[in-house]
Amino acid sequence: MSDNQPVSVITGANRGLGFETARQLGRLGHTVVATSRDGIKGKAAVDKLQSEGLAVVYHPLDVDREESRVRLFQFIEERYQRLDVLINNAGVMPDGAPDTPGATSVFDTDLSQVRQSMETNLYGPLRLCQLAVPLMRRHDYGRIVNVSTGLAQISEMKGEFTAYRLAKTALNALTRIVAAEVRNENILCNAASPGWVKTRMGGANAPRSPAEGVRGIVWLATVGNDGPRGGFYQDRMAIPW
Repeated sequence: MSDNQPVSVITGANRGLGFETARQLGRLGHTVVATSRDGIKGKAAVDKLQSEGLAVVYHPLDVDREESRVRLFQFIEERYQRLDVLINNAGVMPDGAPDTPGATSVFDTDLSQVRQSMETNLYGPLRLCQLAVPLMRRHDYGRIVNVSTGLAQISEMKGEFTAYRLAKTALNALTRIVAAEVRNENILCNAASPGWVKTRMGGANAPRSPAEGVRGIVWLATVGNDGPRGGFYQDRMAIPW
């Protein structure tokens, strides 16, 4: 890689939105560190992207485990000495997919589901932001994209999917907090909703393809220095919190 080639980390990149984001950023000339918990699936995904001529490498990451998070950033430090983009994409939906009949009511939601959702959808991204920003500060450049969902919009909040909604709404709050704390630096942090996308989580009935879903994610990952800060976007359009 050249000194000017951006380095991007994507969590949960072995399939769906993460995989497609890795592909799109690779096509834009980024060196992509594609991570996933499942090593076999992660390496297979990276092999496919490399076969397309893209500069993508695999590194294992379990976003729930501190030792795994630290190992990832030790690797980035040793190999690249920089980080330009962090995309917090990995997520879980423990209370059912959108097209699953009979989604769990808030009155029946198990606290273990809420804890699991918070661990992966909030605590992992929080810790990764803490590890990423010092590397971004070294060369006064960074883009953080937290992959959120319309299900987390308080202005449109409805019932069901309690564990997922709570954690992703908190992720939106984290986006605002991080953006405020780096407001005087060239580090932009925003949240992106991909819409309802045809992935394993989104289900077969979703109307959008992964390529459509990642358009806003890739835009926020590559936006110029005058780009948005602390916003919530879908397809490059601001949406209500």
